[in-house]
Amino acid sequence: MEPGLDFAVVWDNLTYFLIGRFPHGPLGGLALTLYLASVSCLLSFVGGLALGLLSVCKNAAICWATLVLVNLLRGVPLLMVVFWTYFLLPALLGQTVAEAHTVIIALTLFTSAYMCGIVRAGIEGVPRGQREAALSTGLGRWQVMAFVVLPQGLRNMVPSLVNQFVSLIKDTSLAFIVGVSELTHVATQVNNRTMVFPTEIFLFVALVYFVVCWLFTSLSRRLERRLDRGKSLG
Repeated sequence: MEPGLDFAVVWDNLTYFLIGRFPHGPLGGLALTLYLASVSCLLSFVGGLALGLLSVCKNAAICWATLVLVNLLRGVPLLMVVFWTYFLLPALLGQTVAEAHTVIIALTLFTSAYMCGIVRAGIEGVPRGQREAALSTGLGRWQVMAFVVLPQGLRNMVPSLVNQFVSLIKDTSLAFIVGVSELTHVATQVNNRTMVFPTEIFLFVALVYFVVCWLFTSLSRRLERRLDRGKSLG
């Protein structure tokens, strides 16, 4: 074999790397990676918001139970959560569950625990005096949380939420363990077919992950700078 790198295998399979067999088959590759990350991120934000609110509530039992659940999820490797959902969900539901759906559920459960910490920090970052002032106007505690605390807290959370989305993009690579044809799984399939270009294939995959994550990280930094300017002007 001639020395040097030959990326012809990448160009010949570029469409497969990007979208899988779509539109003549299931979505795959980079498009499926972004789909898994986006859906999981949206669901995780809802789950993290709920857990974050419960973790700062006045009921000690609810707060304690929430923190136990969050720490349990954060203390378990994501790979184990993927296996749990993949094997346990069909047994619990009594029917088969699409592999992509089990991965989304696993990513949502795992990431919600980390989103909870972001939400909790955002809420606690709002000065207590603003809550007390809002309560003095006659608003209830949940009204103060919904209309005074959360809007300010969410503003502080934006950069961290974007960074969490970047982590989710990388975490989707574990989906290949259960046969989901995201970018890493597609690369493995192409490598198994060719058998002679692993360096070129996985260099390309690493570059794709780097570019996508770099774009979203740059977005996070830009948002953070804009928010900082808004605070200084305010």
